[in-house]
Amino acid sequence: MRAKVKGSKATRLSQQVSYRGRFPERTLHVVDIENLAGAAIPTLIQVNMVQDWYLTRLGFGAADQAVLASSHLGFINTALGWPHARYRVRSGRDGADLELIDVLEHEDVARRFNHVVIGSGDGMFGQVAKSLRERGVRVTVVSRPGSLAVVLAKAAQDVVFLDF
Repeated sequence: MRAKVKGSKATRLSQQVSYRGRFPERTLHVVDIENLAGAAIPTLIQVNMVQDWYLTRLGFGAADQAVLASSHLGFINTALGWPHARYRVRSGRDGADLELIDVLEHEDVARRFNHVVIGSGDGMFGQVAKSLRERGVRVTVVSRPGSLAVVLAKAAQDVVFLDF
């Protein structure tokens, strides 16, 4: 794109604007609560346990965002057990995973966040995690022991296992 300089016939190429430098350090936490709780329909107590563990070990900054996904059957316990988050709901096979992948692929995450934490061990996050890393985003995976897919582990820079 060319821009004219006021008062001159000279033109110059405009540089592509980078918005990441204009935002503070931010982390996006995408959490498949069913996966981390180890239950298709997590109870309120299970959601609370995961949230307490998660926030104690990973922290949560003032500019951070959390997006949790579950089926419609687990939504109420998710919302009550982990308040002040954004919720995505989709039922069916891999519904919660697909909702979170939709967020990661279609919401310009690489420009808005410096760090992404994926709360799931499912391999279907492997490609999107790799893509985020290639665009300069630090990727951390939180998973249950024994539930982490190799492709996701290889795509992440850090892996943290739930230990409760």
